[in-house]
This record gives sequence, C-alpha cells and structure tokens, in this order.
Amino acid sequence: MTGSRADGSNPRALGTNPRAQRARPAGAQPAPPRLLLPEAPALVAGFGRGALLTPDGELLTLPAAEIARRLRDLPPPMLVHAPATFRRLDIAPVPACDLLELLAFCLPARPAAPTPRGLALALDLDMPAGDEAAAALLPELATSILRLLAARRADPRHRDAAGLAARLGADLHWPWAQSVLAALGEPEARPTNDALRVWKRLPEWEEEAPPPPAAHQPITAAEARRRLADILGEGAEQRPQQADYASAAAAAFQARTTEGAPNLVLAEAGTGTGKTLGYVAPASLWAERNGAPVWIATFTRNLQRQIDQETARLYPDPEERRRRVVVRKGRENYLCLLNMEEATGAAGHPGALLSLALVARWALFTRDGDLQGGDFPGWLSELFGPAAVLPLADRRGECIHSACKHYRSCFVEHSIRRARSATLVVANHALVMVQAALGGGEDGRPLRLVFDEGHHLFDAADAAFSADLCGGEAAELRRWLLGAEGGRSRARGLARRLEELVGDRPDLLMPLEEALQAARALPGPGWPSRLADGDGRGATEAFLAAIRAQVLARSAADAAGYGAECDLHPLNPGVADAAAALEDALARLHEPLQRLRDRLAARLDDEAEDLDLGERIRIEAACRGLERRALMPLAAWGAMLKTVREPPRAPGERPIHVDWFALERREGREVDAGLHRHALDPTEPFAMAVAAPAHGVLITSATLRDAADLAEDEPEAAWRAAEARTGAIHLPNPAIRAAVASPFDYGARTRAFVVTDVAKDDAAQMAAAYRALFLASGGGGLGLFTAVRRLREVHGRIAAPLAEAGIPLYAQHIDAMDNATLVDVFRAEEASCLLGTDAMRDGVDVPGRSLRLLVFDRVPWPRPTILHRERRLHLSEGRPKSHDDAIARHRLRQAFGRLIRRADDKGVFVLLDRSCPSRLLAGLPDGVLIRRLGLRDAIEATRGFLAEAD
Repeated sequence: MTGSRADGSNPRALGTNPRAQRARPAGAQPAPPRLLLPEAPALVAGFGRGALLTPDGELLTLPAAEIARRLRDLPPPMLVHAPATFRRLDIAPVPACDLLELLAFCLPARPAAPTPRGLALALDLDMPAGDEAAAALLPELATSILRLLAARRADPRHRDAAGLAARLGADLHWPWAQSVLAALGEPEARPTNDALRVWKRLPEWEEEAPPPPAAHQPITAAEARRRLADILGEGAEQRPQQADYASAAAAAFQARTTEGAPNLVLAEAGTGTGKTLGYVAPASLWAERNGAPVWIATFTRNLQRQIDQETARLYPDPEERRRRVVVRKGRENYLCLLNMEEATGAAGHPGALLSLALVARWALFTRDGDLQGGDFPGWLSELFGPAAVLPLADRRGECIHSACKHYRSCFVEHSIRRARSATLVVANHALVMVQAALGGGEDGRPLRLVFDEGHHLFDAADAAFSADLCGGEAAELRRWLLGAEGGRSRARGLARRLEELVGDRPDLLMPLEEALQAARALPGPGWPSRLADGDGRGATEAFLAAIRAQVLARSAADAAGYGAECDLHPLNPGVADAAAALEDALARLHEPLQRLRDRLAARLDDEAEDLDLGERIRIEAACRGLERRALMPLAAWGAMLKTVREPPRAPGERPIHVDWFALERREGREVDAGLHRHALDPTEPFAMAVAAPAHGVLITSATLRDAADLAEDEPEAAWRAAEARTGAIHLPNPAIRAAVASPFDYGARTRAFVVTDVAKDDAAQMAAAYRALFLASGGGGLGLFTAVRRLREVHGRIAAPLAEAGIPLYAQHIDAMDNATLVDVFRAEEASCLLGTDAMRDGVDVPGRSLRLLVFDRVPWPRPTILHRERRLHLSEGRPKSHDDAIARHRLRQAFGRLIRRADDKGVFVLLDRSCPSRLLAGLPDGVLIRRLGLRDAIEATRGFLAEAD
C-alpha cells in the first residue's frame, strides 16, 4: 500500500476547495456561491488495484480486495465509468457518483472519452499522470462540469433541467442532484416530469416545394484546384499531391453523355494526401453550381464522423455547415420519439428513469438525433446496458410515418428533408446501396456519388445484395407482422400500425387477417431452444431442424465449439420435403400481403380527390414498408427454397449465386441455423443498381490497388484487379484512373519486423511477446488478432503486469465499452494499449504518440468458408493462391496504415508470425524495410527507434 496527502477538504464547497479553484478557466467570471460536490471518496481503477482519494484527502494505492473492503464503510465513490471501473478491479459493483452521468446531464452532446484523462482533455484541463493524480483530479473535473453548467444556465434548453434533477434526487437519490440544482441556481426546485417529454420542445419541420431539377454544368480541374485553395486558406501548407488529386477527382463531375454510363473515376490517394478535402473541393463546387447534393459514402462510422468534421474548413459557420452538410444513416440509427414516449410512460425502474433522463437531455442539444455516432455519448449504453438505449431507435421497421404524432419533430424526417437541399450528404455504403436497390428509397437517387474507403466496396455490396433464410430473420418478420407475443416487448404488429388505414374496410381486412394467420408458420417464441433440441414447430422450424441435422452430419469433429456450414448438395433425406413445405407456407403468406399492398396502393388513384396529404403519405409509407420488410424477403426466400429442390449445378460451372447451409454458435452455444445466399460477384449488382444510374462516381481509397503487382512493375494488372473489386469492369465506359503517392517518408518514420522465434500457436509465448513489446514502447500499442479466443488468452496474461508498469490495457470483447468508445479512450490515453480484431484494423484513426506500435498476431488469411472457396475458384482468373495472397496482403497494408497518420508520426509494425511469406509484405508502402529477427532484437529495436529524437 502506498499513500500520500492530497490538498482539499470536505465538504467540497467550490468557494473553499483549492482544487476547485484551480479548475476555474483563466479569465472566467466567479462561480455562483455554494456549488457543492457530494461528500465522496474518489476512485480510479488499475488492473487488480486502484487509487483511492479518501474523504479526508489521503491518496492511497491499494489492491482491489482492500478497495472493496474500504468502500463498504465509505459513501458512494466518485469515479468515471462505473461498469469499467468495477470490472477492471474485479469487485462487486457498489453505488457510485459517476462523473459520466454528471457530464451527460450538464453538458449534453459534449464528446469525451470516458476516462479521467479523456474528461480532462474535453474540459481543457491538465491531464493527470498516473492513477493517483487521476483520483486527485476527479473533484476538479466535477467542479469544472458544474461551473460550465452554471455559466450556461440561461440557455432555454436548460429550462426544465432543475425539475428533472429534483425528480432524480427525489425518486432515485441521484448523488449529483443537489450539485446540479446548486449550479442551476435553483436549490429548492420541485420534481417534474416535463423534461422527459422532450418531444414537446423539439423544432418541427415545414413542408417545402420540391427542388427544381439539377443542372449539369461540369467542374474543370483548374476550378477544383482553386476551390481547394480557397478551402485551405492563405498560408496553408503546400501539398501538390492534394491539388493533383482534386484535379483528378473533378473528372467525376462532368456531364454524362450516355444513359447507364457514369463518369467513373478510380483514384488511389496515399495516406497523408489530404484525400477528403481533395474530393470535397470539386464535389461542393458541383453541388453549389448545379443545385443538387453530392452524396459521400464511407464504410466506417469513424470516417463518416471525420468527413463531417473536416467540412468545417469549407463552412466554418456552424449554422451554415448544418444546413450545407447533412449526415444520413438508416432509420435504425436515430432516436424514435414515439419509442421514447412509450419508454417514458413505462419508466418505473430506477435505472430506466436515469438513462431516459440523460437521453432526454441529449435530445435537446443533439445536432441530428443519431444514437449510433455523431454527438451521442456511446458510453451511456455501457453505463445502463444496451436495453436502455437500443429500443429507443426504430430498429425493427415499425415506423408509422405521418400517422405518428411526432412526425413533424422526427429526427429522421428532419435529416431526409435537410438532405434534399444540402450541398454534401455524408452517408455510409450500406444506406446508399440499400436505397439504390429499392429504387432510390426515401432520399431519391443521387446524381453524383463519392465512395471513400473504396477498398471496402466489395464487402459492402456483399452484405447489401445477399439474403439469409434463418431463424432470427424469420422470427423478426413474424414479430413485425404479429407484434409482441408475451414478454415485456412494446413491439407493434402490422394490424396496429395499419389500423387507421384499414379501418373496417372488408377489402383490406380480409388479406390482413389471412396474412396474420399465415405468419404463424414463422418461428414463434422459444424457437432457439427448440432448434437446439432438434424439435421444430411449424414449417420454418422444421426446415431449420433439417438444416441443422445436415450441417452436423457434414461438420468436422473439431468444429463443435464454432459455427459450421456445409454445401446444399447432396441433400440429407427430408431436407427437400421440408423446403417444399416451407416454400408453400411462405407463398400463403406472400399472396395476401401482396393483395393488401396492391389494394392500399390502389387507394392513391381511386380516392385521389378525397385523400389529404397525411393520408397519402401514410399509404405510401405502408406500401413501402410491406414491400421492403415482407414482400422482398419472402420472394427471395421462395427463390432460395426452389433452388434447394433443383438438381445441383455441374462441377466447375460458374454460379450466379452461392448458397449454403450454416449453423451459428456463440461461445459454444447453438443460436441459429439457416440457408444463406450471396452473389458470387457482388460488384455486378452494385454496378447495375448503384453506379449505372448515377451521372458521376468517384471511388477512392489509399489502397485500391494490390501493391504486389506494383512491386513487380505490373501497373496494368494492379488496375485491372482494382476495377474488378469495385465493379468498374461491369460498366460500359472505362474508368479514369488516378494515383497520388503518399507524401510520408515511411523509410525514416517506420520500422517493420517479423519475429522469427515466437510460436504463434503457443499462448504463453504470444502473451510474453505482446507484453514485452508493449513495455518497450511504453504504451501506445495496438494489438491485432485474427481470433477472439487468442485475444482473450493474451489479455488474461498481460493485463496485470502492464498495469504494474503504469500501462492501462483495454480490449475489444472484454471491456465494458463499444469499439468507438475504446478508440476514443485509446486516443486520449497516450500510455495505454488496446487489443482488437478486424474492426480495429479498419476503424482506428489515432494520429500522434497514442499509436506508435502495432503488433499483429499472425497473417490475416481469409477464412476458409464455402463462399470464399467459390470466389477463389471462379474470380481468381485461374490463380486461386494469388486470390488468397491479395486479401491477406491488403489486410496487412490496411493495418500498417494505422501507424502513420501525420508527417511527424513514427511507429513500429511487428508481425508475430515467422511463417509469413515475403510476398505478402510487398503490400507495405514504398520505403519500408522489413527485417526478420528474434524477439529480443525486435524489442531492443522497437525501444531504440521510438526513443530516438526527431
């Protein structure tokens, strides 16, 4: 045990606390008197030990068991992120004063990494060095938050805040209630529910005339360069590569000359080129000149957020930027006000009340209502559990559109309308593809598209143009049709959603009732346990049971703990009959739903003179929902089932689709079974449904081409492969090709090592290597794994010794944080290390010293699945091994690209797989020298290189 004295005393009145005095920003007005903090110790967790600031000001570093013992006799501790704190200490949770709750209440929509250092960074305070300094800082952090609230208490959005805080104090004994009331200057405020009814205070959109048709004036290369120079401003760093890139991107903004033949540009821009502003320049100029938005699509939410932030260079005024730049996502990402109202009415549980209160506070301040990114604090889901936040979004396609009483305040409807008049719409690959497949969706078809992270187009199209007939999807359709069947779900069925449209009309009631009866052929409540027992009920469950039996019969003996799959043919006895029975059952469901949809649509013509605008919108939305949520999947499932009963294709015959059976397991437990269908080449439907209708398409990435072809001086082969992976080969006009090299000096700023004396299958050796390398770098290490099991094994062995050395270790799949939060923490905690899998390889953008070492456990070969086997056979141009190599090489290159994000970054890349072929390392950037050496030498080289002065 270690201890010291920290200045400060309790009770903590801000006028008397020295630490509170230091928190006051320079030049700020004196805080109102008697702003109080709870009488509480402060706790910061390490791994198995932590720092405790006692109420009398003593700072102690104690083992977890001793902390647990002391907390039994102390008031609830002040801390940051209670679930993560108690998990890292491995002690039972106790009531706490969580600063994240205070932040979410007082400063809604304010981004902050959920650690003491992250809060200090967000509040512009000096960041603590070590756990004891962090514990001493917690009262100062709370003080700073309360002072900021006090300074802004006149903001009308805080009008009901005092009443809400009083209710939390009265009903929940929320420890921050009196502090908040004092900061608001209303210590005697009475409890009220008004603040929870946030839908009453949100602005409403107003209907506007449809926008006029877009013009088609082109953008020249010179104009793109000038716009880029205007964005960067006078005195900006000269980056010739960026200007060259903007010139090349302008080719996508020419007038189209042939229907179905867009102006297509493939542009590879090395890391550091300034790609985002390079394409924003011609895109924004075209949109302003022609009166239509340009849609920019990304694969990851992280890049979507970055692009949105970078547009502040173009539109520095926040109000203009909000009008000009709109972030669009699917409906399932936004706060649904109807769900919020229903949850508020049922908020009897204390935890539910607090989480709803914090969401309500955020809803008043949010820019766009996006629960899955943007300004929503993702850690709220971690504090209260996913069930506290996820049900507040329309994740099940239950939106009733204009029939909803909150329709004109709806965040989704706001974003759709803002997007129509925007200059730039920042979306994701999935939304753009799904809406294109549906004929444009709610946003219509964009004329100009930019696909950033273009190397992911194949994967995004693979997900968008696929179908899964599995228990989960079929049960979800049943729930969408029938609504909640027991339990505590608030799910609304089709009859309730359409009740105002159907009324007592026999022509609509009859098909609706027939469909609801036929829906009982879909999996009902309890189907997962029946599936695991091999005891199906109804046509769908019987088919799933038959699939399960065939997969188990064909699976390898060592696959018991993992998901398994098998080819359709040869079919087990009974599978064809089960497929035929299910095909008939789904047809009996499809037919009345189609009649219902057609008769609803007919009302638009038959009753055109009598329908008001709201009714027309409701009918159109109902037809659209029936089409997308029921008729389209039912048609796809019927076609898949028909294939099951058809003769197998001839050996070597190239298929259009790849079908297979699969059994899904999680942590060794069976959770689902199904029939799956993917396009052999998903870029074909992408090219036809998404790219061909557009007038201009820019596909860009730092890694469009396979660097191995470039290393072998085969640029034409590299471009052909890029065109195949992006669908360019399926369009009539050849793509315009452009490549701009990275300005970074990788030879001077990076080192790359392949360790030759660590056995990759030995968990102890792998853990020892990770531990030693992370210690050598002093933190700032990202460890990537190709399997969650190995990540868990390594984490369990190295977390404690790293914590002893003052290096916090965070891990995907282990810590009580989502991926975005983990990356935010890693970025803020310069001495920390992070372990992750594929999502971390692609979604981490951490410039500076926070990421200075990247360790990969082994070569990231593609998973040997049936789908991969067929693509390897038919899409590899007779070189199946080269197909595997290209995928692995691309993944290594993407991982390496995380290291250097700015010219002054430096970093080390280590691969702990001595069997890695040299040909795979050809994908690393030019100038990188790869050395094969033992672990000891790699550790010394890492330590020495990172310690070198720049």
